Amino acid sequence: MPPPSDIVKVAIEWPGAFPKLMEIDQKKPLLAIIKEVCEGWSLGNHENFALQIADATNFYITEKNRNDIKNGSILRLTTSPYQTAVQLHERIQSSSMDAKLEALKDLANASRDITFAQEFINLDGISLLTQMVESGNERYQKLQKIMKPCFGDLLSFTLTAFVELMDHGIVSWDTFSVAFIKKIASYVNKSAMDTAVLQRSLAILESMVLNSQDLYHKVAQEITIGQLIPHLQGTDQDIQTYTIAVINALFLKAPEEKRQEMAHILAQKQLRSIILSNVIRSPTPINDEMAHQLYMLQVLTFNLLEDRMMTKMDPQDQAQRDIIFELRRIAFDVECAPNNSGSIEKRKSMYTRDYKKLGFINHVNPAVDFTQIPPGMLALDNMLYFARHHQDAYIRIVLENSSREDKHECPFGRSSIELTKMLCEILKVGVLPSENCHDFHPMFFTHDRSFEEFFCICIQLLNKTWKEMRATSEDFNKVMQVVREQIMRALTLKPNSLDQFKSRLQNLSYTEILKIRQSERMNQEDFQSRPILELREKIQPEIMELIKQQRLNRLCEGTCFRKISSRRRQDKFWYCRLSPNHKVLHYGDLEECPQGEVPHDSLQDKLPVADIKAVITGKDCPHMKEKGALKLNKEVLELAFSVLYESDEYLNFIAPDRHEYCVWTDGLNALLGKEMTSDYTKSDMDTLLSMEMKLRLLDLENIQIPEAPPPIPKEPSNYDFVYDCN
Repeated sequence: MPPPSDIVKVAIEWPGAFPKLMEIDQKKPLLAIIKEVCEGWSLGNHENFALQIADATNFYITEKNRNDIKNGSILRLTTSPYQTAVQLHERIQSSSMDAKLEALKDLANASRDITFAQEFINLDGISLLTQMVESGNERYQKLQKIMKPCFGDLLSFTLTAFVELMDHGIVSWDTFSVAFIKKIASYVNKSAMDTAVLQRSLAILESMVLNSQDLYHKVAQEITIGQLIPHLQGTDQDIQTYTIAVINALFLKAPEEKRQEMAHILAQKQLRSIILSNVIRSPTPINDEMAHQLYMLQVLTFNLLEDRMMTKMDPQDQAQRDIIFELRRIAFDVECAPNNSGSIEKRKSMYTRDYKKLGFINHVNPAVDFTQIPPGMLALDNMLYFARHHQDAYIRIVLENSSREDKHECPFGRSSIELTKMLCEILKVGVLPSENCHDFHPMFFTHDRSFEEFFCICIQLLNKTWKEMRATSEDFNKVMQVVREQIMRALTLKPNSLDQFKSRLQNLSYTEILKIRQSERMNQEDFQSRPILELREKIQPEIMELIKQQRLNRLCEGTCFRKISSRRRQDKFWYCRLSPNHKVLHYGDLEECPQGEVPHDSLQDKLPVADIKAVITGKDCPHMKEKGALKLNKEVLELAFSVLYESDEYLNFIAPDRHEYCVWTDGLNALLGKEMTSDYTKSDMDTLLSMEMKLRLLDLENIQIPEAPPPIPKEPSNYDFVYDCN
């Protein structure tokens, strides 16, 4: 007979004694269990003791997390969080340098546990740490020259403990003084600072800026871009990552009127070229966190264009109208005629003719074309940049199209406006960066005016595609669709430079796009006849069964899942897999993400599939409703799912990516006899169904399939031709 589900068998350690094997009744109060353990070792004052998980985390067992204890777990009897907090609070104030250093090291390790953190914070521990930082450890700083390594460790552990405590979100960032900010900023501004101290100081500054608008102003007064730049010129990618994170935070929280000023300073300090040479083209591979920070910087830089993108042209503004005159002058090399030369009507007629050649929609007053937002004045900026910096290409495009028939000319003005709007959509100008995206493009870090250069390449592509398609004015939208596809396909290849992007576009001509389209999808017209649709319906259940088997096979292989953590750079893992007979889920905790499959016997916990009541996804999951989950971004929310079993027990998951999320939710629904509805299933169904249809219809190639079956022939007048074998 299996043991009751509320009974958990564990081993409990106590220093200097043999581990004790015992059964824990989860219905029994935790204090009663601790009292029982203490009495077993003849220890009094059981209220001063607590249980910990005996692993690298040393997390305390509480009434909230006690259900995480699994069969076979090893626990440790130790002093209670309150007693430990009191002891460490006293020890870090020791007059002995060695004792103080050891105490701060223990504090940095213990602060990862929220139970301990709450007790230490209740003792005003945060204030004590900030006072130690503000005073600059003056007593020891005088001895810094002769005991520099020790001083670096002392400060490093102090800041580490501070970061760990603040990560729990218990204390508001708004409570810190200017003196504390100045001291943290001084560690960043020093040229030769201990790496660990520098890293934690940068992390603190980033959190301050992101969590408080008031602190942003204080930090911005203490830190300059010039002081941050040298940290990017080293070889430590972690320091580089934290440095770019601080720059991004300052950029993100800066008032709109100051962002352009900050961008100008970044350009003066050559931030882009420093990142290009020291980070992007560094021999060290770019990790995910660095890729995310580069993506953030890319988005924030492009978002500076939003103001021009949303600014309408004022037809009465002479300075803005002069830009249009400049476009006309460069294209046709015509100096503005004196006022007394020719009649007003003649000049207007000449301007109208030239504006028509330039491809504006409104030939009389082209300024009206730039009143549409987006792209607003940004389109005119791009056109002027192209005319001035790529003059030969500009003149060639304008003159080439003005010599064609009216219906075949590619209107430069209209094309530029629509293309600018399209590029803003592709690069999501004006949209805040995503919390969990790493999609940066190296080529945008190779030029100070990367958006304008990007436009110049794409406007020439548009003109080339227009000619290849032999388009007329009626085909304008079709051409724009093809150009969008060409740009998106070239960007997907992540070119390292704008020249490489240009060469990729050369290989994506209109003819090539047509070939790609034909290879990616079947001709829909041939597959809409009734016989084909009936065949699809007949095949569909077979394909769905195949997908179901694949999902269950993947569940049998198992997956490593990440546990929720408020600290984005510190993850814990657990593994779950389905038994080969599809009757039991085996799961258990892991120290690190495994390279291959984890065998069943190393996963100590089981959940019978028959006990599963339902599969819950997204924000309805219990672990997405907890307080700590409020910090989680939308991407994590979309990867969360839970398995409900018994009455109110849950097994909570966060999938490593969208693919695994779809595999597991599909597989669990299949086990419960429910429909598999994920996007991945739809995609697999389309792909496999398409392949199967093509295979079955191979022999019918180039044969027209009738819409209706052929008529049944008339019944013969006699059956004399039938031979009876009997």
